[in-house]
Amino acid sequence: MSADKNNDDVVRTTGLTKVFRDFWLREKVTAVQSLDLNIRSGEVYGLLGPNGSGKSTTLKMILGLLYPTRGRVTVFGASPSDVRTKARIGFLPEESYLYPFLDANETLDYYGRLFGQPRKERKRRIGMLLDMVGLTGSAYRRIGEYSKGMQRRIGMAQALINDPDLLILDEPTSGMDPLAARQFKDLITELSRRGKTLILSSHLLADTEDVCDRVGILFAGQLRTEGTLEDLLSQASLTQIVTERLDDATRDAVRRVLAKSDTQVISIESPKDKLEALFLRIVRQAQTRYRTADSVKTGEVAQFLRASPEETGRKVIEELLAGPETVTPVTDKPPPSPLPSQPKPDSGVIAELMSEAEEAKSPLPQSEATRPTPKIERRTDEAVDRSVIDELTHGDGSEDR
Repeated sequence: MSADKNNDDVVRTTGLTKVFRDFWLREKVTAVQSLDLNIRSGEVYGLLGPNGSGKSTTLKMILGLLYPTRGRVTVFGASPSDVRTKARIGFLPEESYLYPFLDANETLDYYGRLFGQPRKERKRRIGMLLDMVGLTGSAYRRIGEYSKGMQRRIGMAQALINDPDLLILDEPTSGMDPLAARQFKDLITELSRRGKTLILSSHLLADTEDVCDRVGILFAGQLRTEGTLEDLLSQASLTQIVTERLDDATRDAVRRVLAKSDTQVISIESPKDKLEALFLRIVRQAQTRYRTADSVKTGEVAQFLRASPEETGRKVIEELLAGPETVTPVTDKPPPSPLPSQPKPDSGVIAELMSEAEEAKSPLPQSEATRPTPKIERRTDEAVDRSVIDELTHGDGSEDR
């Protein structure tokens, strides 16, 4: 989780309400009602709730895909419909709406073009993103041939192609096996550590518990509770003491000590490991000997997603100190190569070409010049009219006799 947070609100909603109406403009359902949210910069915010609670509708209004019936929503202090605001957002929808006839490389290139990225920059980012999500070996397979988990991987890559400041993930681990889900959660944690703000909507509460700083629980379109996981999950009425394994005599002694202070012992038992942790240990041990088609190893976080503000500022200063003559503009076309020196034309070759040109201008040979030209018989308009009349009257002149 992100350790250093500031108080700037990336997303702010005030009295946000969305009412869906029928054909006659009668209120059909209130999806979101009087929602107040403040999502801070650099945090991972979990939006939880059962089906129909208004999570997807809220995300669509934050993205500017739906207009609120009442209330106000701002992203980076501006309207979510602002193009400059949209350029700073990455979105992974619940269903990956990708073109099945494109491969992974073409898909990322397409989205990079939508953001106006130069060809060289697109190629650089595509390679790093495919390695990051573990799809380098399947870069030229069609998306339609991907499994659900692989489609979620390429969906995450397209959401990061523009290096967004705000990343919105709707059920990011849907259809993934526990190993891929763990890799995704590690990636979310790393992106938060690097200063990005994330909104996570999920039905899997274990995923949310592992990565989120704060959560809000929606029901019937209203925010029922909100807070940090530590505040919401802590049980202040209980005390937990974790020690090494105790023998029976020590346990009885602990019970007697607690009984003297009128403290009730609820349970003394060995802690249990999480099923996810057990699953990951077994799979990682087996991966050293076996490998499946979909279980792939992911790479490091893409380099262009790593740059901290200090590193970016240092790079700008170094470029300015280097002088304008050392700055190479980024273009789609490579710089033209210098033309090789051309040898001087040979006078003999020129004379030969001129003689061939003179021969081309010479008159045709006698056989072709004396060939009779076919004579084309031309008829005047009067003759044409007369011939038409003759044809109409059978052309035999019997009427004149």
